Amino acid sequence: MYNNNREPRESNQVVFGIRAVIEAIKAGKEIESLYIQRGIGGELLNELRALLNEYQIIAQQVPVEKLNRITMKNHQGVIAFISPIVYQKIEDIIPQIFEKGEVPLILVLDSITDVRNMGAIARTAECSGVHAIVVPAKGSAQINPDAIKTSAGALYKIPVCRHDNFMQTVRFLQESGLQLVCCTEKTQEFIYKPDYTAPTAIIMGSEEDGVRSDIIRIADHLAKIPMYGEIESLNVSVATGVILYEAIRQRLS
Repeated sequence: MYNNNREPRESNQVVFGIRAVIEAIKAGKEIESLYIQRGIGGELLNELRALLNEYQIIAQQVPVEKLNRITMKNHQGVIAFISPIVYQKIEDIIPQIFEKGEVPLILVLDSITDVRNMGAIARTAECSGVHAIVVPAKGSAQINPDAIKTSAGALYKIPVCRHDNFMQTVRFLQESGLQLVCCTEKTQEFIYKPDYTAPTAIIMGSEEDGVRSDIIRIADHLAKIPMYGEIESLNVSVATGVILYEAIRQRLS
């Protein structure tokens, strides 16, 4: 895989206190999530906010009760979780794939929020040769110890790319020559119709809302999995495996 010389960490590290979080960011730690107490201020917090802007890190404003549930120690209104993996940029990975003479197969996960689904999907993606997984910075499952365990360690092996402007990232894939195959029930075409031997980004949506409409509108192909039972949908991790292995079947033949 690509740029995967990273040291596994067993679990998300909790860092609390304004100065401690500032130093973690300056040290290049990957921030999985950051919580700031509503209504607090001060010179040191202004320094933190400037750093968040510089590093494009998103913080959530939360009540103090949420912070106290994480730790009762002197958190000063700021708690961060350090990710057990290092996120990468899809803009760096796509050129590497082409330079190696390989045909890109990218998996785009639109708002998959269940950590175990995330882990199971990553395991299937790594086994099927997916080059990278792309997720939005907001509304996506944390890569935490449960996700790592469910992935059987695959999340240490396959690049995960987390981007703030998700639509812009999807458009970048399309502009880079990848066809967008959107797995959705909003079509009459089945997953067997697209030609996955071409550079491809397969897009999966959440079980609750599916793929967002903005992506559906620009997709090159809409494809659904045939369903014959009374239950209307598959678990998203199972559905991902079905469409990925159709892509692999075509590429092998």
